[in-house]
Amino acid sequence: MSEDTKNPATLLVHAGRNPLDNYGVVNVPPYRASTILFSCLDELEGHDPEHRAPRYGRRSTPSSLAFEDAVAALEGGHRAVVASSGLAAVTTALLAYAEAGSHLLVADTVYGPSRDFCDKVLARLGVTIEYVDPLIGADIAHKLRPETTAILLESPGSLTFEVQDIPAIASAAHNKGVAVLVDSTWSAGICSKPLDLGADIVIHAATKYFVGHADATLGVIVGTREGWQRVKTTALQLGQNVGGDDLYLAMRGLRTLAARMARHQETALALGHWLKGRAEVRRVLHPAFPDCPGHETWKRDFTGSSGLFTVELTKQPRAAVAALVDGMEQFGMGFSWGGFESLILPTDPRNIRTATPWAGTGTLIRLHAGLEDADDLIRDLEKGFARMKGAA
Repeated sequence: MSEDTKNPATLLVHAGRNPLDNYGVVNVPPYRASTILFSCLDELEGHDPEHRAPRYGRRSTPSSLAFEDAVAALEGGHRAVVASSGLAAVTTALLAYAEAGSHLLVADTVYGPSRDFCDKVLARLGVTIEYVDPLIGADIAHKLRPETTAILLESPGSLTFEVQDIPAIASAAHNKGVAVLVDSTWSAGICSKPLDLGADIVIHAATKYFVGHADATLGVIVGTREGWQRVKTTALQLGQNVGGDDLYLAMRGLRTLAARMARHQETALALGHWLKGRAEVRRVLHPAFPDCPGHETWKRDFTGSSGLFTVELTKQPRAAVAALVDGMEQFGMGFSWGGFESLILPTDPRNIRTATPWAGTGTLIRLHAGLEDADDLIRDLEKGFARMKGAA
């Protein structure tokens, strides 16, 4: 495929595959392998600094290389590294930059389990973790220390969707030789390009939109050349590995990602506009809506949006929340998101914020707009609000 191919829809159809390598088979088949045979001693002893030749199933297979190449092309990075889950991708990237005595800056709105790893694992290893306001922007320069090695962002932020100023943060960081890591799962490589904005590492929970069908768990990290080399080394040391069948599902999901993301975006925006007109709703925390912190940054740095957002309702008792969520017909209630199905989940960020305590007083409900018809989802929510009102 030509390097000039920039449109994600076209890129995602062709990236990471060469049917001639697989007897004309359109999709890269799932390679299941531990032992990989060498043809001669020279091949066994050969030096492969780019890790392009499969040598052992845990290190790489044609399945992992194909998926990594496709995601790296999507993000515009040097190379990619797979991990066993989205959280494993975050922790691997952090460990690539953390060492005893180092200092990490972390946006206060990162994914809860990422925060847990920082607080309970990295801190135990002698790493100092400092949480910062996700909207800090260029002022992050005042937080940098001589021992600061990396900054972890998640943009938009988990649960409350603050959009971070990556160019300003990256400029301040790079002036001090500090790396910038961005969890960009929400954008799925479609809505924003953190590497183009100055990031060194981009992290995805491929479990979400890349797989797209809620049936596999894996993560992927994309980096600049220097960033990739650090992360690849760490991933090998940690034994990070993804099986061929899960990689096949992820690669198959990539082929339809652009089409699915367009539908997720369209439906989420329709739901958001409808919700804004409801008396039960205080605000819609969706980066495309003015009430969302960082909305102006979203307009500058993003080309679209996905299907995940949060709505702040008027304060509701637990019985009313239960009446809302328990009777849903189209929205399922469960963790994760990014599949074809719509999801609803009550949430509360107060216990996982320290630098910027959550000041909202309403009830937060996170929604994922799936691939169902928007009118059917609106009717489901309308019935839910009626139940909620009756139970309040």
